[in-house]
This record gives sequence, C-alpha cells and structure tokens, in this order.
Amino acid sequence: METCDMTLLTRLLAFALGSVVAMDAAGASSNEALYDTITERAERLAGESYDDAAPEIPAALTELDYDQYRQIRFLPEHAIWRDQGLFEVQLFHPGFLYDRPIDLNLVNADGEVRHLPFDTSHFRYDDDAADLADLELGDLGYAGFRLHYPLNSGEYRDEFMVFLGASYFRMIGRDQGYGLSTRGLAIDTAEPHGEEFPAFREFWLVKPEPDATHMTLFALLDSPSLTGAYRFDIAPGSQTVVDTEARLFAREDVTKLGVAPLTSMFMHGGIASYPADDYRLRVHDSNGLALHTGSGERIWRPLSNPEKLHLSGLQDTSPQGFGLIQRPRHFDGYLDAEARYEKRPSEWVTPLGDWGKGRLELVEIPSDSEANDNITAYWVPEQPFEAGQSRTFRYRLRTFGATPPDQQLAHVIRTRQGWGAMPGQDDPPPASQRHFIVDFQGPSLEDLRADQPVEMRLTTSHGEIVESRVQRLPDDDTWRANFRLAPEDGTPSDMRLALTLHGEPLTETWNYVWYPDERR
Repeated sequence: METCDMTLLTRLLAFALGSVVAMDAAGASSNEALYDTITERAERLAGESYDDAAPEIPAALTELDYDQYRQIRFLPEHAIWRDQGLFEVQLFHPGFLYDRPIDLNLVNADGEVRHLPFDTSHFRYDDDAADLADLELGDLGYAGFRLHYPLNSGEYRDEFMVFLGASYFRMIGRDQGYGLSTRGLAIDTAEPHGEEFPAFREFWLVKPEPDATHMTLFALLDSPSLTGAYRFDIAPGSQTVVDTEARLFAREDVTKLGVAPLTSMFMHGGIASYPADDYRLRVHDSNGLALHTGSGERIWRPLSNPEKLHLSGLQDTSPQGFGLIQRPRHFDGYLDAEARYEKRPSEWVTPLGDWGKGRLELVEIPSDSEANDNITAYWVPEQPFEAGQSRTFRYRLRTFGATPPDQQLAHVIRTRQGWGAMPGQDDPPPASQRHFIVDFQGPSLEDLRADQPVEMRLTTSHGEIVESRVQRLPDDDTWRANFRLAPEDGTPSDMRLALTLHGEPLTETWNYVWYPDERR
C-alpha cells in the first residue's frame, strides 16, 4: 500500500512539474511570437516616412509646472496586478514635460494582448491640480509607468524601475535611491547638427506568475532615423539585472549610433576644484567611467564638470563591459542628508555577444545645477549604420555599488590635484604645473608590506612627468601614486597610470585628460 501511494504521489508530482514546464514553455513561446510581431512592425515602420503626429494634449496639462504636476497622484489601490503576485505597476499622468503619451498594453499568461486605456479615475488631483479632474481627456495615453516589487522587505512593494520620457528609464537595487538614467538608444550625441532623441512609443507588459521573481516587457522605439523592437527581462534584487535585446532598423543613415547609453550628473568633488559656495564635499550621481576592455584591461576615468564641452573616446574591440560608477559609498563623502548621494546606484553594461570594433564615448557638459544631467556614455560601433540596414544588440544591465562585478584588481578611491609648487619654494614653477595623487585600495593590495617593490606605470600623451613615486599610506590599506605634470603650452595631456608588482598589474588603469587651460 505504501509503495502504491508513493507511486501515485510520484506520478502526480511528475504531472504537476510537467504542467509547470509546459506552462513556462507556452509562455516563452507566446512571448517570442509577440516579440517577433513587434519586430515586424518596427521593420515595416522603418520603410515608411517618420510620423511625428501625437495626440493633442490640453494646454492645461502642458502648461503645468513641476509643483503642479506633482499634485497629480496615482492611486496605489488602482495598481495593475495589485495583490495578484509580487509585481505591481503604477502609472504616470501626461502633462508638464511629458507631452508625448505612450500606448500601454497588458499581456496575460496565454499571450492575449489587451490595450490599457487612459482613465482619470486612477489618479487623485490635489490643490492647484483639482480642476484637471473635470477635463474630458478620452483615451489620451500615459506619460510612463513604474514597476514595484518587495525589494527591501516582504511587507512593501518598493518602486525599483521607472520608464518616463523619450527612451529614458531608471532602476535601483536594494537599499539604493534613484540617480543615473539609462536610455534605449542615443543618436548623434554631441554632433554639431544636434542630437536626435528616439522615444519608446508603445509598451507591452507581460503579467508574471504570482510567485515569479522576474518579469518581461517589450517596447517599440521610433525616431526620424530608425525604429527598434526592444525586450527587457527584468530581475529586481540586491543587484537589479535587466537583460536587454534591441532589434534596430535604419530609416535614414545614422551619423553616430550610441548603444546602451547611460546618463548621469557630476557637479563637483574629487579631482578638480569647483567655484561653488557649497558645504558638501561632493555633488554627483556618478564620479567615474569604467571600461573592461576586450583584452582584459580595466580602465577608470574620473568625471569632471568642465568649463566647455569635453568629448572623448576609448577605442576597443569586443568590450567586456562598461559603466558609470558612484564610487564613494559613505555619507561622510557627501554630507547631504536629503539627496543621500552615497546611495545612488552604479550601473554596468555587459555585452552579450561580440560587439566588434568601436569606441566607448564620454560626453561631459558644463553645468551649474545638480538638476541637470551633464554626463553621458555609450558604445559607438565602428561600422556606420546606413539606411535599410538592421542590427541586433544584446546586453545585460546591472546595478551595483563601488566596483564593477567580478573586479579583483585594486580600484581608485580618490584622485586629487593642485599646483605643483613646493611649500616655501624660492623659484616656484608656473601655475600650469600640476601635482597629482591617485590612491588605490582593493584585494590585490591587501597584505602587501611597504617595502614591496610596487612600481608606477605612468604615461602621458603630452607634457613631462616629474618626481613620480609610490608609497603605502599610514592606514596600511591604501597605496598612493604621486607625481607632477608639466604640460605643453596649452596641449591636453592624456595620462594613464597603474601600479604593478614584478611587471604584473595590481590595479585598474587610471586614465585622465588634463586640460591646462582649465582649473576646475
């Protein structure tokens, strides 16, 4: 009898597991079919003239200021999939800067697609926005949406990802606050004829199973130069991970295609002084650009707030990853009790597949306000993207803290510079001579005695390096590279520095371009 019961139990369990596998396979199959349909639509659109027509939005919405727009609040009890699983979706009202609504579709487990019409009953209109509740808006569409999940505790579904405006989206991991943004694509950034901003026009949100810890959504991107079908497989957690696929179709020739663009803010802090009357030591969402090259080198480029636009590129073949990083992770590094910059996420892009030759391009824009994003970085393929062509890019986005995933080499913890004169020097050098210090910490430097023959590998494209030396600092955990640079007559100096032991690298490569005509 016991054997019979166990056999029956085994059969039931096998049947149940088989049903789950079949359901998962059916869901995956319907998702692929939907993605193919969206791809076909994107390809068809690329063969047509760009249509910039948008729903007419009442002036009462487009004329809202920031404070008035914030008085329109989504009602949490109207969240999509509320109490049906771990994920919920809340919606953004059109208006203010968001004058190009998007279409939203919901996809159930069977692959059935249902359009989600705009509904004013999902919102509360407070104070100065109260009169908007009486507007006849029809099926206007939504400005965007945000995803919720029990990220930090099992008691509350935290907002962890938001899609709002053009092709912008932001995400965080556990115990983080929003900072840098990601974009679906960048086109002609920093080009003389101006940048083109592609936009997600429509989304399809696939309903997860009740106990699922990941979800999928699709998007249609449109722009004067190209179209695209996007897939996002999203897994929130301590490091939120988004596997992304972009199928692109060129409507026109694209001068500069920027893949997996990251956008951030850097005001001041670190390598350069900033003429601000500010009690805070640092103000930035990211303070460095990192690249893991195809050959395995790890490069760190400190960010700056320049006096004029800086555009630079790091050439590479088959990059292993890149990202914008917020490296100081302690409150004392910022002293801002409201913004809490130490909680801003870093984000890493890992190509899934060979991206070939190209460059990681960095744009640094002068800014006088921390409300402005003035930093952007993206991959530019070497091969031009011409009208009629199609390309597919796959990559993984991941939030993290101070260092990129899997990095074992020691990392830069600070860079400082100042006038290269010695205290009390009778015949000091010109103010253009700079004294740099670069401090490193990390696993590869731990337990190294001060008398170990650690050396500095330092080069510069222009200028002369003088008085370079390496030393371990009194905390026994930090090693410092210390040198002076005498620039050449206003010519920028592109410097590269790493610490080595017996010829082997101990640290990532510090890379910085010093512009002698700038002091910030």
